[in-house]
Amino acid sequence: MTTTEVFEAPELVEPTPPVLALAGVTISYRVSSDRTVTVAEDYDLELEPGGFHCLAGRSGSGKTSLLRVAAGLATPSAGSVRWAGDPLAALSPAELADRRNTFLGYLDQGGELLPGLTALENVLLPAVPTRSAKRLVPRAVELLEHVGVDHRMQHTPDRLSGGERQRVALARALLMSPAVVVADEPTASLDRESADVVIALLAGLADHGVAVLVAAHDPQLIAAAGTVTRLD
Repeated sequence: MTTTEVFEAPELVEPTPPVLALAGVTISYRVSSDRTVTVAEDYDLELEPGGFHCLAGRSGSGKTSLLRVAAGLATPSAGSVRWAGDPLAALSPAELADRRNTFLGYLDQGGELLPGLTALENVLLPAVPTRSAKRLVPRAVELLEHVGVDHRMQHTPDRLSGGERQRVALARALLMSPAVVVADEPTASLDRESADVVIALLAGLADHGVAVLVAAHDPQLIAAAGTVTRLD
């Protein structure tokens, strides 16, 4: 055996970029002609597949603003956001919307649903642009079962409680099997039992390799996260 064979160099593997990365993100709002309010400054976050991170803090501390920037729904005043290494600033609005639809599931605090559509139809909305709604009906039903509202799947939002609407919106966020789930106070309008179901579901997503980013006041949701940023 030759020396070359014994000490053959291993094949180099390129490092995988974080699935979600915020670098130097600053978010400021002009509230008058001579006054600007900064709600987040020079914020960094790297989230790997399976990471579960929580933004915790008082109202007005910038949690929702950071979530919206991470989800590509708002542009930071400074800094950058990357999804799987790709800078969002390089994408056109149409490209960003297409990428978001399959890459990221977003749940806002209000759990907004489209009136006039049933819970099941609301869950299937992300599949409409890709014409995959019919194929994904079984998955939508399964998700509604997981969040405990499958018995309400044919009901329109006006016939659902606030907590039920929130859980339907969570099921919708998960429909396209996203790499990242971003959720703003996902347990805020739920009773303890329902909230614990949602927390277990989010933790289960992380266990299966989905990156989860949440904002929360709920101590049990904060405790379930693997890492926490406490905002002032």
